[in-house]
Amino acid sequence: MGISDILVALIGGTIIGILGKVVAPGGRDQIPLWLTILCGIGGIVAGTYLWTEVFGGQADAEGFDFFRHLTQIVVAAVLVVIAAGITGRSKKA
Repeated sequence: MGISDILVALIGGTIIGILGKVVAPGGRDQIPLWLTILCGIGGIVAGTYLWTEVFGGQADAEGFDFFRHLTQIVVAAVLVVIAAGITGRSKKA
C-alpha cells in the first residue's frame, strides 16, 4: 500500500462517506465528520471486497465502475446508520 493508495482511500472515503450519509435513512446529520470519513473508508474497503469476492465483479475495471461504487455507497450508508446508532447523537423528534 503506497502513498497514492492512502490518498485515494482518504479522498474517496470522504466522498463515499458523505454520499453514504446522504443515502442513509432518517436524520443522521449529527455524527462527526471524522466518523463519516471512517465510514466512507470502510465503505470503500468492504464495498470493493463485496463487489469482487461475493458478486464476482472486477476491482480494476476500465472507466467508471458504477455498480462497484454503488456497492461502496450502500455499505457506507449502512456503516453511517450503525455509527449513528452507536454514538446516540442522531436527532430525536
